[in-house]
Amino acid sequence: MTGVSSRSTVAPDRFAVDCRLAACDEELEEHFRLRRAVFVHEQGLFAGDDRDERDDRPETLHALGFVDGEPCGAVRLYPLDPNGVQWKGDRLAVLVEHRANHLGAELVRLAVRTAGLLGGETMIAHVQLPNVRFFERLGWNVVADPEPFHGVMHQLMSIGLSPRGAG
Repeated sequence: MTGVSSRSTVAPDRFAVDCRLAACDEELEEHFRLRRAVFVHEQGLFAGDDRDERDDRPETLHALGFVDGEPCGAVRLYPLDPNGVQWKGDRLAVLVEHRANHLGAELVRLAVRTAGLLGGETMIAHVQLPNVRFFERLGWNVVADPEPFHGVMHQLMSIGLSPRGAG
């Protein structure tokens, strides 16, 4: 799917945020590089690389977030069922120096909008506990009790998707 993007200027003369699906091999490699920087090097959740079999499936979408034209964030999304009704968003990664730029929120909104445009009705995500409030402010709801996920406590959350992707 091409053409889905999100652009915003957070403050005049400060920075511009642009989020879109990776459109070429170079952008896909940037996506993976950003995930490694956050999940392998910063957080130590994975040894060497966080890529898995999900990344190679054709239905998996990889998005990039840019601040002033530089790739600084990523998120992955994919359908959980053959009909594309339920989706999962995961591997939301924003470089630490850009977490105050609202890039994470724009990446989440892009994932929600994209899944809705593709016919999704709900999206779930496993969210690290310190980020639960962030997701709640974006309209997500707590689904169950927290549980370990990749060795760290996560909260399962969900959001309803709009047929037009407004989420």
